[in-house]
Amino acid sequence: MNPLIFSMIMTTVILGTMIVMTSSHWLLIWIGFEMNMLAIIPILMKNYNPRSMEASTKYFLTQATASMLLMLAVVINLLYSGQWTITKMINPTASIIMTLALAMKLGLAPFHFWMPEVTQGISLPSGLILLTWQKLAPLSVLYLISPSINMNMLLLMALASVAIGGWGGLNQTQLRKIMAYSSIGHMGWMTAILIYNPTMTLLNLSLYIAMTLSTFMLFITTASTTTLSLSHMWNKMPLITTIILTLMLSLGGLPPLTGFMPKWMIIQELTKNQSIIIPTIMAITALLNLFFYMRLTYATSLTMFPTTNNTKIKWQFENTKWMTYMPPLIIISTMILPLTPMMVLLD
Repeated sequence: MNPLIFSMIMTTVILGTMIVMTSSHWLLIWIGFEMNMLAIIPILMKNYNPRSMEASTKYFLTQATASMLLMLAVVINLLYSGQWTITKMINPTASIIMTLALAMKLGLAPFHFWMPEVTQGISLPSGLILLTWQKLAPLSVLYLISPSINMNMLLLMALASVAIGGWGGLNQTQLRKIMAYSSIGHMGWMTAILIYNPTMTLLNLSLYIAMTLSTFMLFITTASTTTLSLSHMWNKMPLITTIILTLMLSLGGLPPLTGFMPKWMIIQELTKNQSIIIPTIMAITALLNLFFYMRLTYATSLTMFPTTNNTKIKWQFENTKWMTYMPPLIIISTMILPLTPMMVLLD
């Protein structure tokens, strides 16, 4: 792709998200979503092949349907309240339709089917944008309308997302699909706490983006797309592979890594709000995520694949550029659990 065209498209993607995040007018928010959606399609199709074309089409159809539902909710709200500004949504029907539209954009269950398929069909850099940047706009709108959301419906979708995020990843060998199911699970945790404590949703989102960004950047550095290629990488780049596996365990929420912090705080907050069954179910289903990350770690680091090379482990780095910019991200993604008391104070 021509660098000038690519920079224009990326600017439009960023501008679309920024418009959504800074607007207080529903029409501007809808325009921001449309700008973002239409600009991201060429990025998803950057490596042109039938698989990426299929993924882009699925993404377009899903997002267009969600945008249509969002505009329907806005119009219903306008008829009842007479204003376009983001205020408390008076009409319960408008609130439900709006929540469904944003759930579809985020990939929350039961509207999650598009996400693993789209993530698998596109390149690693495009997958990184899809699973991090593209979450900001819908979550910011959910954050703004959180006081008027139907609580029971959102909690039901959150529980289903955490469960599907665990179950879906169990049978996967493709790293992009594993990351997509992990994303569905994390979105479930974020939306579960949104009604009780929106600030905690932002903390969870920040840590999720840091962990996903680090993991994807190392996947791109090592060109790993399957569990098999990750296992073979252990022979050539043991340090990078160890860091990838540590990041994935952090994504799964294993103590004492960073990923455990938001889960711990969310369970604590839900318990404070006299909700015992929901955090219990979420904690149990989160173990499924941890299981497939542990299984991946075992298969990669504790088993040695047959090779024609007599030197079983070559301590070599074919690409050392990652060492210049990755350490701060890796530290944030794995080692900030001791800062939990400070996060509670900030909250």
